[in-house]
Amino acid sequence: MAFFGPETGPAAGLGQPIIQGAQLAIDQYNEDAECEVNYELFDSQGSPDEAPSLATEVAGDESIIGVVGPAFSGESAAAGPIFAEGGVPTVTPSATNPTLADNGWDTFHRALGNDATQGPAAAKYISETIGAEGVFVIDDASEYGAGLAGIVEEDLADTVVGTDTIQAGDTDFSATVTRVNDSGADTVFFGGYYAEATILIGQLRDGGFDGTFVVADGVKDPAYLDAGEAAEGTIITCPCIPATDPGVAEFAEAYEAEFGEEPGTYAAEAYDAANIFLDGIAEGIDNRADMLTFVNEYDEAGVTKQLSFAENGEPSEVHVYAYTVEGGEIVPEGEIS
Repeated sequence: MAFFGPETGPAAGLGQPIIQGAQLAIDQYNEDAECEVNYELFDSQGSPDEAPSLATEVAGDESIIGVVGPAFSGESAAAGPIFAEGGVPTVTPSATNPTLADNGWDTFHRALGNDATQGPAAAKYISETIGAEGVFVIDDASEYGAGLAGIVEEDLADTVVGTDTIQAGDTDFSATVTRVNDSGADTVFFGGYYAEATILIGQLRDGGFDGTFVVADGVKDPAYLDAGEAAEGTIITCPCIPATDPGVAEFAEAYEAEFGEEPGTYAAEAYDAANIFLDGIAEGIDNRADMLTFVNEYDEAGVTKQLSFAENGEPSEVHVYAYTVEGGEIVPEGEIS
């Protein structure tokens, strides 16, 4: 079995809980296994540019009969055709761009709701809970960030007072700050990852913006808290179950015992994804074709939800949750219905 996603690089903080969630499932399986399952890490750094060569490497290794990942949407789009051609079954615990399910890849599966669910949920929260009257929408030009921001913009069309695009890796967002302030927005939505969000919110606050900052799952990482006081009050949406949910209590306890920390974003979803493959291995499956059939027909309770897939690989059950940065911590608020 393999993990495909960022082990290092600017988004490694989001990759680590996924790596460890799958690792826990494999370690638990191997405790009683007659034949141990190996776990290989393919470090894409979350980059679409790195993904094709790594996917080719995975596809060429017939001993890999299941992949937890790819972790991000951009690398999923780049690697997906290669996995499909190689017949490599994949279950992503974290890639949320809706179009990934529209490519006809029979090997693609997603263990969480996509942005066609998260986007409207974020828009609903902004409209109904925050009561925003003027929303400025920003994205980071990535497959994930731009796609999600576009959905939020469309759903909030009547209250959107401006939009802008930044680039991943940039550190000077002064032009964007000026546009936000000139728009009179009381709420900013950002579609992107935590590295840019951490800098952006600091510059927004320094520039005088005192409204609500709303982000999504790509920002739900402890590193975002490095923004300090500027991050307080940030709303984070995520199709990831809170570690405090009673349904994941046993998993969370085992995760903390093994890794010395609470489960991070998508750790539980990665645990579920890995266990799908492990259930197939437990039934004696040792090749990709049979594993793909097994995953396509899978319908069992995981720790995050009932796990089964539509023909296009989308999950049958979807949940989106809201979190707030409060007292220097990311605190769950509950499910957005």
